[in-house]
Formats: sequence, structure tokens, C-alpha cells
Amino acid sequence: MNDFSTDVKLARKGDSEAFARLYSLVYKDLYHIALYSLRSSHDACDVVSDTVLDAFCTIGKLKDEKAFRGWIMKILSAKIKRKQREYFANTAELKDEELPEDEFDYENVELREAVERLGPQSRLILSMSALEGYTGDEIAQICGMNPATVRSRLSRIKERLRLELSGT
Repeated sequence: MNDFSTDVKLARKGDSEAFARLYSLVYKDLYHIALYSLRSSHDACDVVSDTVLDAFCTIGKLKDEKAFRGWIMKILSAKIKRKQREYFANTAELKDEELPEDEFDYENVELREAVERLGPQSRLILSMSALEGYTGDEIAQICGMNPATVRSRLSRIKERLRLELSGT
């Protein structure tokens, strides 16, 4: 992980170029987690934009410069959960959007279908772990959960996928 300290200090003082450098280090992770969790490139872009705007406006409140990545992921997680609640509040049928091949690639159709059958929180936990390499403790902190709960859920998610893909 990168040390964001210098740019965070500058960004807290209003340096927009420093914030842009911070954003350039995390934007792909933000987008992949949002896309994987929401399954819509349009919604993923919206959520990432909202996250970056909130982060830019509130970076002065970030006390530990080294915690930037976890802090912005926590904002993203809250935005994803809010968007997912909108999905359930909307009574209209939601149409799954095709994901552009160059942006995200599933190894096979069975894996994609198995992942899509996971609940929203399970997809979020799996994406943070498998795609972006966050530890159970980091995911717990970002999502406001107990680390042991995250580790056990991640274990159950992986076992469920293994069983579904093996046909058992």
C-alpha cells in the first residue's frame, strides 16, 4: 500500500493537485469494487463520483494521513450500500447491464452467474478481498463489521462458490 501522508497533508490545506494525485492512486480500485458490487457501470461511475466529491469536501476531517485508502473505501462502501437500498426500494424490474469486456472480465459464465447469485454484501466483501487484496481486518474496518465476522463470511462465500462451481 502507498504512503499517502504528504499528499493528504497538502490536500487538507486545499491543494487540489495533491487530491488529484491521491485520486489517481485509488480510482481503479474504487471503480472495480463499485462495479463488482452494483453490476452496473453507470451506477458504479455515479457512486465513485459521489465518493470522490465527499472525500474532497471532507478530507480536512481525516486525522491519520496514512489511513486515506481505508477512509475513502469506507465512504465508497456507504455509497454502495445506499445505492443497493435504492434498488430494493424501486419496485420496477431492474435490467442487468452488460459489462464492457475491456473493463471487467469473468473467467467463465458459470463463475459470473455464481457471483451474481450472491447477496450485495457478500459481493462487496468478496470484491474487496479477491479483487483489491484487502485483509479481513481492513474490510471489517471499512464496512463497520467485526473482523471475525468478515473472515467467516468470506470463508462461507468462497465455499459456496467452490461447491456451486464443482457441481456438488
